[in-house]
Amino acid sequence: MTSISLAKAKEIIDNILQEGIKEKMQPLSVVVLDTGGNIKAFERSDGASPGRFKLADGKAHAAIMMGIPSSAIMERAEQQAYFVNALSVSFNGRFTPVSGGVLVKDDNDSIIGAVGVTGDTSENDTIAAVAGIKLSGFNVSA
Repeated sequence: MTSISLAKAKEIIDNILQEGIKEKMQPLSVVVLDTGGNIKAFERSDGASPGRFKLADGKAHAAIMMGIPSSAIMERAEQQAYFVNALSVSFNGRFTPVSGGVLVKDDNDSIIGAVGVTGDTSENDTIAAVAGIKLSGFNVSA
């Protein structure tokens, strides 16, 4: 399985942060994970609180580990809170079932990584993530 490169991870982050500025969002924090859930790159905008890293990482980690966007996990949590709680325990708390964790896909629609964004509303976090990923030439599952 191919994973996202460091250069492309940094490009995605740059594009997401620029999208946040363009759309006048609150300061964003962005993490990019490879297919194994390992951190490839992370940046926290000036003015973003330091706790944002764990939120962004948890969103991306939830998405990559389950193979679905964190928004879908959030919907599942509304139906089966016990299941999502068990997932959070299984991943030692590195699991945030809130919108803003999206999958990065290549031209063959294969998952090559995940992005987690936090700092604004969850909806805006997802909007920024999708825009940044697409601007970097990848497909997205949000």
